[in-house]
Amino acid sequence: MSHAKPNRRQMLELCISRGLLIGGAAMSQAQLLAFWQNAEAQSHKPTSAEVLGPFYRKGAPDVKNLRAAGDPGLSLKVSGRVMNTKGQLVEGAKVDLWHADHNGLYDTRGYRYRTQLKPDAKGVYAVDTVMPGHYSDRPAQHIHYLISAPGHKTLITQVYFATDPFFEGNPEKNWNKRGIAANKELVLPVKLFETGPSTEVTFDIILEKA
Repeated sequence: MSHAKPNRRQMLELCISRGLLIGGAAMSQAQLLAFWQNAEAQSHKPTSAEVLGPFYRKGAPDVKNLRAAGDPGLSLKVSGRVMNTKGQLVEGAKVDLWHADHNGLYDTRGYRYRTQLKPDAKGVYAVDTVMPGHYSDRPAQHIHYLISAPGHKTLITQVYFATDPFFEGNPEKNWNKRGIAANKELVLPVKLFETGPSTEVTFDIILEKA
């Protein structure tokens, strides 16, 4: 006589009842089951999308230092990881990154302040550049991103800086001022270092599967 294969819930209940799955604190079977299922259901939220903008150029070189000797502007390091919604490494990802120079101008003929990076074996990307300037069409400092990877949806987004005067010292309140950002999570905290001086931001990218 064949027996039906237990479903996922039944398997969890069986593990709990046999002591194979236990809570660190006193929990009832129902509480432990709910806790486990909730923990499993949690996932990394996909990164919010933004507009592409008019200044994207294909064919940017894979360079990690966009700041040439003598370039005006505050030194900026941008780094992060490319992951999926389960927090796993995304293989074969490409990260296009571009922004205006210190004066708010884009290089539309060449590839100054433009790169297409391939994250390393741990999914990490990093680039040294300068803090982008302001310009009238989009008055907040920002960096453009276009990220693609096999089996995942292509993501177009932008990041902003919590230190930008545009946010009036309160990005929590003013992140959507003039409709500038799609999500407050795209306004990044900025680390400031005395040496240089220099700044640093971390932007982890979460891709959805196609």
